[in-house]
Amino acid sequence: MSNYKKLDFWSLKAQNEGYPARSVYKLQEIDKKFGLLPKSHGLIKADFKILELGAAPGSWSLYILRKLAGRGFLAACDLSPLSRRTDAGLFDGQNFFFKQADIFDTDTQAEFTALGAFSLILSDAAPSTSGDHGVDAARSAEIAKAALLYADAALRKDGGFCVKIFQGAETAALLKEARPKFKLFKTFKPEACRSSSFETYVVGLGFKKIS
Repeated sequence: MSNYKKLDFWSLKAQNEGYPARSVYKLQEIDKKFGLLPKSHGLIKADFKILELGAAPGSWSLYILRKLAGRGFLAACDLSPLSRRTDAGLFDGQNFFFKQADIFDTDTQAEFTALGAFSLILSDAAPSTSGDHGVDAARSAEIAKAALLYADAALRKDGGFCVKIFQGAETAALLKEARPKFKLFKTFKPEACRSSSFETYVVGLGFKKIS
């Protein structure tokens, strides 16, 4: 079993660059490959809104807010609080809203979908792992399905979508459900993922909004 407590290359890099977790480099690589975010903050329009599900400890939020540079808007949610060690006040900005809540809660769903329409919906959320691959994959699929429900309710036409999923028996069914919703649909495993991990990312571009 891998020792996740030992700092590897990505963890040390995150520490040196002011991010609370190595997961930031997964988003960075996905963004570089698929262009989830505008290349420069000057291209970001006022109505460019992002929803991030499962934001703690905050690496993805920090990456996004640094790229937004005060433009656009990011809404984020997690059961756990965000780390404030390295945000340098970005989490207090007017273009950021965070709520510590359960993404499955109906009131939370209503509150966040009301903040849309979103240009991009992201989720790096993962279940508390049990050590049973099948159980963990099934729980991960439930989170991904919840993210799809948020997309159906609040992602704007031609919007983007990226969600983490543990590969398992439910993966094929989830991909089959999600693929027709987007013009471009891919699975991608960033280099920054641990080699022992069975996580991958589902990326959809060009959301086919059905009103």
